[in-house]
Amino acid sequence: MKHLIFACLAAIALLAACKTTTDTANPAADDLWANRDTTISPGDDFFMHANGGWIKNNPIPASESGWGIGHLVNEELYRRKLAINEKSVKENAAPGTVSRKIANFWKAAMDTVRINKVGVAALQADMNQIDAAQTPLDLVALAGELARKGTGSLFGYYITQDDKNATKMVFRLYQGGINMPNRDYYFDTDSKTIAVRTAYKDYLLQSLRRLGMNEATAAATATEVYALETRLAQASRKLADLRDPYKNYNKMAIGDLQKQTPALEWAKWLQKANMKGVDTVIVGQPEFFAALNKELMSTPLPVWKAYLKFCHLSDNARYLDDATYMESFTYTKAITGVAEPRPRWKRALDSEEGAMGEVLGQLFVKEYFPETAKKRYSDMVETVRDAYKKRIEALTWMSDSTKAFALDKLAKMKKKVGYPDKWKDFSALQITDTSYVANMQAAAAWWSDYNANKLGKPVDLDEWEMTPQTYNAYYNPSLNEIVMPAGIFAVPGKRDEEIDDAWAYGNVAASTIGHEITHGFDDQGRQYDAAGNLKNWWTKQDEAEFSKRAQGIIRQFNEFVPVDTLHVNGEATQGENIADLGGMLLGLDAFKQTETYKQGKAINGLTALQRFFLGWAFAWMNQIRPEQLATRLKTDVHAPAKERVNGPVVNIPDWYEAFGVKQGAKMYRPDSLRVSIW
Repeated sequence: MKHLIFACLAAIALLAACKTTTDTANPAADDLWANRDTTISPGDDFFMHANGGWIKNNPIPASESGWGIGHLVNEELYRRKLAINEKSVKENAAPGTVSRKIANFWKAAMDTVRINKVGVAALQADMNQIDAAQTPLDLVALAGELARKGTGSLFGYYITQDDKNATKMVFRLYQGGINMPNRDYYFDTDSKTIAVRTAYKDYLLQSLRRLGMNEATAAATATEVYALETRLAQASRKLADLRDPYKNYNKMAIGDLQKQTPALEWAKWLQKANMKGVDTVIVGQPEFFAALNKELMSTPLPVWKAYLKFCHLSDNARYLDDATYMESFTYTKAITGVAEPRPRWKRALDSEEGAMGEVLGQLFVKEYFPETAKKRYSDMVETVRDAYKKRIEALTWMSDSTKAFALDKLAKMKKKVGYPDKWKDFSALQITDTSYVANMQAAAAWWSDYNANKLGKPVDLDEWEMTPQTYNAYYNPSLNEIVMPAGIFAVPGKRDEEIDDAWAYGNVAASTIGHEITHGFDDQGRQYDAAGNLKNWWTKQDEAEFSKRAQGIIRQFNEFVPVDTLHVNGEATQGENIADLGGMLLGLDAFKQTETYKQGKAINGLTALQRFFLGWAFAWMNQIRPEQLATRLKTDVHAPAKERVNGPVVNIPDWYEAFGVKQGAKMYRPDSLRVSIW
């Protein structure tokens, strides 16, 4: 995925610019010109050269963990979605209509008087059920029922395509059960991790008190719950170990899984979660489920009850009273570094997006994504696809037989641009104007049932996993498709026709289109064939050559130390880093075919080639709090924004040419160390 995210140039670069004709626009209105910090040489820190002026003038708001291009786009999206909600409330449309669902959701989410009056009692019926559990098997069944309502516990699961048979939808199980961001938070000893761990223990204790335990009982129980989670974390795989699709694919009959994990009564869990007809399961990490089974048999039932109550409260805290929410927020401050919550109206829109974003999206695209924009970027996909075709054909390290498979996969890769051709039917989703938390649970149940209904059905080739208003994009290996919502093409304060080709090709063709296409051929994507099946189509020699080249990008990113002593995890982030490098090369190749590049005109003294690379940097313009940066280094398969800009460019000769970067510059990388894959 792309993101869940200024000025004297060197003398030689100025001379290069003098060789071109110049279009003089209004420099202040040209973001690529205005955002730079020209006190920083491009060859010393290209990210800060390109974005430093903007970063200096735009501090991170107190309510945010970071601030950058994605946030600016989302600010516009917030305003647009707010207008849609307020308009829906005024319309007072007929029950069951899209407009009425939006209006009801909005009124319930913004009714703070009612929400604060009810408090945690909104969850009391569920808590009573947990209290009534007599055995661990009862608790497992309740976990299934609560999972359908949106509460995560015990383990992760989802309905997806079978990696080895992409025409079939299957039930998949994954490690989970812990409430900190990932397993490393239970063991690492750096200062930021310790701070998160301390805050989490405090939050766990506060939550148990809020649920009615006295001080002594809450303290003792919190210690036991934390110890339980630590044992589950110990049995969990590390981030990099989750990248191998073969090692995380263990298919078995549900009956065989039951024999291996007798404390987990799968038939009852599936019944309560409303998952019907599950006879086969793909288990991602069998050792985790063995450990979970052991804990269910050995950990006292009262500890499990407290654990499940905490999971339920924690996952719903955002929809409850202010005091409960603030306890949750205080814990997350240690993870994100934010000083204050977002305003309620933004939090309500975030919840609405997760609950029924596609309902909102139907109104959004009518207002904000014209057909001209859809055509521009749909055509751009084909230009980038053609560039990749030529690159594959020209590779000297890949055999003809592997090239044939690669070219076939590329040709068959489906594109989805802007918004779905058909919308999901949300008519069965009941949204009232009386209970925020009940609406969120109803939406979670709708989504759970919607996904469960896919079992045994043909794969829906037209489905989207993101809403049109999302500022992101993705590649789906099982469908061999790239999906780019309308939101990803937005530039804050600009109409699409105001974005020149150099900027558009750096910002979109490279960082989005080329990036997502390259995911089909990164360390994970390359293991899937044109039909979306996990199938090796590489010769052993070609596979070895790819792995050798990928090791180069792993080593390069391992060198980066973005905060304190924490390094980028080159192994875990290699797929995104390969996609960034490939995307930049493809975007550049495609841009060189445009009239803008061939005419060689400069804008505000910036050559077309410079504007392309500045457009790439613009796509990752972002600053982030140290706490959140530390969290992402442990949990995210993407490198931080600065490294995503500076990492790829040093491998591309055109960047050195565009900015006159010579040996001696801080970022200069000799030919022998430059990474070349695609």
